Amino acid sequence: MKKDHLRIASVNVNGLRAAYKNGMAAWLEPREVDILCLQEVRAPDAIVRQLLGDGWHILHAEAEAKGRAGVAIASREEPLATRNGIGDDYFATAGRWVEADFRLTDAAGERVQLTVASAYVHSGEAGTPKQDDKYRFLDAMCTRLPELTKHSDHALVVGDLNVAHTPLDIRNWKGNLKKAGFLPEERAYFDRFFGEDIGWHDVHRTMAGEMDGPYTWWSWRGKAFDNDAGWRIDYHMATPALAASAVSASWTALPPMTPASPTTHPL
Repeated sequence: MKKDHLRIASVNVNGLRAAYKNGMAAWLEPREVDILCLQEVRAPDAIVRQLLGDGWHILHAEAEAKGRAGVAIASREEPLATRNGIGDDYFATAGRWVEADFRLTDAAGERVQLTVASAYVHSGEAGTPKQDDKYRFLDAMCTRLPELTKHSDHALVVGDLNVAHTPLDIRNWKGNLKKAGFLPEERAYFDRFFGEDIGWHDVHRTMAGEMDGPYTWWSWRGKAFDNDAGWRIDYHMATPALAASAVSASWTALPPMTPASPTTHPL
């Protein structure tokens, strides 16, 4: 894969069939994406391949529970290797993590390996088994990210990680301190991801700087979308070497992104 710039997009499609019914194909076509990472696919493998169409190499981890979760990586170039799942067998059929290795040629003409993971972290619910699963998954990420750094110094984890890291990432942060998605215990994991412990970079935050947002998810309740009372819970997390090569990052609306349908979150 040799290009001046590589474009990697991440989208929680909230059901791939619904996304395509609402115009995702028209949204995707002009963006010239090289690697497309999807979360909440919620469709059988045959449907995923039918909707995406020709020209893609597709890695899809369908959740064992029908109609739940599901993640995928679709690439224009064939990957060197692929892996499904994270941690122990507990998440083997959860449809929440897939990885693919690619061979790139950098600006200096050197051959480098790029590893990309598409991740969908549990939304959780404070004080319930759902939250326990979320912490178990985040623990697995704490183990996997350093392994990926050793595997390839150009590694990227993208997706819906269902945690707003700092008050800059959520409009109403004071009102959500005790709610899943902004719990101190959850945010501490991201301190590790982006701190000295693990040392990865939050690409969008680096590009955006110290500003509110840009948000990627809004509640259905009230007028959250109208008032931009959103959350930034979708990430491009990169190793230092890869983050240093990033040239831009942006959020774009997936149709029909309107006050009546405000929950999709593409990066």
